[in-house]
Amino acid sequence: MERNKKQTNVKIVTLAIFVATFMTAVEGTIVSTAMPTIIGSLEGIAIMNWVFSIYLLTNAIMTPIYGKLSDMIGRKPILIIGLLIFVIGSSLCGLSQSMSQLILFRAIQGIGAGAIMPVTSTIIADIYPLEKRAKIMGFNGAAWGIAGIFGPLLGGFIVDILSWHWIFYINVPIGIITIILVALFLHEDFSYERKAIDYLGSLTLTGTLLFALYGIQVIGDKGVFEFSLLIWFVFAVLSFIAFIYVEKRAVDPILPLSLFSNRTFVIQNLVAALVSGFLIGVDVYIPMWMQGLKGLKAALGGFAITPMSFTWVLGSFIAGQLMFKQPVKTILTSSLVIISISALIITQLPLATPFYVFLLVTALIGLGMSLAITTTTVTIQNIVPKNQIGVATSVNTLFRILGQTIMISIYGIILNKRMAEQLIIQQSAGVESKMMNELINPLTAINLDPDLLPILRNILYVGVHDVFFYGFITVALALVINQFDKRINIY
Repeated sequence: MERNKKQTNVKIVTLAIFVATFMTAVEGTIVSTAMPTIIGSLEGIAIMNWVFSIYLLTNAIMTPIYGKLSDMIGRKPILIIGLLIFVIGSSLCGLSQSMSQLILFRAIQGIGAGAIMPVTSTIIADIYPLEKRAKIMGFNGAAWGIAGIFGPLLGGFIVDILSWHWIFYINVPIGIITIILVALFLHEDFSYERKAIDYLGSLTLTGTLLFALYGIQVIGDKGVFEFSLLIWFVFAVLSFIAFIYVEKRAVDPILPLSLFSNRTFVIQNLVAALVSGFLIGVDVYIPMWMQGLKGLKAALGGFAITPMSFTWVLGSFIAGQLMFKQPVKTILTSSLVIISISALIITQLPLATPFYVFLLVTALIGLGMSLAITTTTVTIQNIVPKNQIGVATSVNTLFRILGQTIMISIYGIILNKRMAEQLIIQQSAGVESKMMNELINPLTAINLDPDLLPILRNILYVGVHDVFFYGFITVALALVINQFDKRINIY
């Protein structure tokens, strides 16, 4: 092990990890910015949501598989394979000639991205001692916030100067450079026993996630639950039963069920899923508030959540220090109280709340989120055997993706339901549902009747407020679940 530490260039590998994380994080915001242009070029507006959904779907499906493989054959080859698939998928996306092709190639891109987040977090656990790990993970996590700031700007610049194809092509040289850095400067000596790959476990786990997430995505697209969609969840349950049966008999299961016999492991992942579900609401609906209710441009809408990036890094430093002194349960309770207070504040904000208030609230959210995510990640890595760190980290990543996927669908249903109710109430004023789409985009909102704007904004305000109320309930549930954990210190 000492030999490996001397061979691995920790600084360069860390840089490669940050670049890889940023590359995948910025992908979503760049594509969002370029989507109107892509629709103009490829058409297919009816299926455009699947450009985002399919990426998340394949990402989630592959995450636990990559995590297990990284424990079996090493982090380095799995990360390189993931980056390579991501680069190939990006190239194909840039070559797309129809919306259907773009969706297919985004699926490939998502398959590659599924390796990047869990494996990079696992590498951090491998190359950094416990006392430094929280700080590095905080910096790595802040890449998502930075991507939220620069993604729209970069996307707009690329589309204006070059073409939408280049929002995908730009990943190719960055990805290749990252692959080279990992290949040359990361050295590991895996001596774990090689066992047969659990193909049946992989297949049944994939089926479970595919059917469940597909059903959730379709519900989110429709905005309502239809009885016909129940079939996907029936398939998911059947696949899950088959998965449990297979894993109990597997020599080396793709997802060891023994992990879930550890109360702390289960609680940490549930908390991570719930707070991630709240976070996606902040990322989506605070900018919507800025644009739809305050009439600000998209760049300023994104700027409202910028403080989270800075306090996220600060929170990671604090988490690293607290882990030396306090039980995990205590740290998580503190972080969840901070997030809960932030969510509660948002539910009480009036429509005309000044912009700076959102900067303060999102700064508070970033602090609480960083404490929670850093603590849960570091904890699950330290309560499992070394040869299961990869799969444990991937489970944590999967729970966070599931939390976001499920909650964004729930938020969509809540928003649509509340707006539909308000539109019926305000029908006599002459408002229509299509006006809500125009209101959310400041560029089209200027075409609306000025006399109707206050009514439309109040309708959106009621819907967004309800979203954050349920976001608060989500965090409160995490706070309750955390109280059932044991008081353990990981140092």
